[in-house]
Amino acid sequence: MKRRQGSLTIGIDVGGTSLRASVVDPSGQVIDSTQSPTPHTASALEQGLERVVRELAERHPVSAVGLAVAGFVDSDRKSVRFAPHLPWVNSPVARRMSDRIGLPVLLEHDANSAAWAEYRFGAAADGRNVVMVAIGTGIGAALLIDGRIYRGSYGVAPELGHIQVVPDGRACPCGKRGCWERYCSGTALVDTAVELLAADQGSSTILARDVFLDPGSLTGRRIASAAQDGDEIGLRTMQDFTRWLGVGLSMVSDIYDPDLIVIAGGVATSSSQFLNEATEHCARLVTGAGHRPLARIRATQLGEAAGMIGAADLARSAFSTSSH
Repeated sequence: MKRRQGSLTIGIDVGGTSLRASVVDPSGQVIDSTQSPTPHTASALEQGLERVVRELAERHPVSAVGLAVAGFVDSDRKSVRFAPHLPWVNSPVARRMSDRIGLPVLLEHDANSAAWAEYRFGAAADGRNVVMVAIGTGIGAALLIDGRIYRGSYGVAPELGHIQVVPDGRACPCGKRGCWERYCSGTALVDTAVELLAADQGSSTILARDVFLDPGSLTGRRIASAAQDGDEIGLRTMQDFTRWLGVGLSMVSDIYDPDLIVIAGGVATSSSQFLNEATEHCARLVTGAGHRPLARIRATQLGEAAGMIGAADLARSAFSTSSH
């Protein structure tokens, strides 16, 4: 089947570690991909983005590019205000990249991009008011109201990961203490396990032995795997994570009253271990428990490709509309 010229767009997940780029068709299918490390200066990063776009554009007739950025994007989606793991500050990235590659370029927050992809093609397709909670190193979040991305007045909403849940709690890189993501993220899993191991130094669980032999082996993925195998420290760590997820989701439900919440990010790959219990915990804590409909809570369908798919689809929509 021959694809219509211009129906393909490129979505790029611009992360602090890697640039992941995909060619995406109008049905949300990824038809080609490439990946490279993220450079650490603004000029090198833009050169790297140009390389991955040109590589894919040589193989496919693409019409636009969407960048899913882990940072604050202006509400006009043309500039990056700030990105903690990227070298852009108050930078007109869309214009500079468009000048480089000769294609229109749209920017979007990475969580917004992923939420849009799930709404168009995945787990949120039947949602009306949808919150995405993307749990990885920290917590990213997005809100769709009646099928429209809500960005706030200045393009930075909603920063759910930095709602304070523990006064004077764990220090957060954002400068505050006790943020939700310090208790409910991949990083939080490691911190909790370290605290439990320190409090129980006689522990002889497999996880304890692994950490004693190689402290660097302790990762969120390793903890989830240990819990799956019945390791006591792993199970207690996952229980703590699950409790905090329920606490946060009840706050999300109270504030936004969504009909659907999608759990995404790297931790979502282990959702079978915690999602049902976290949902039950949320249902007990939500205001008016037992007297109101509750949001359905689901895991992502599109996984790590969601940001690329969403950015590509948003770029297609923006520039096909503006060209008519």
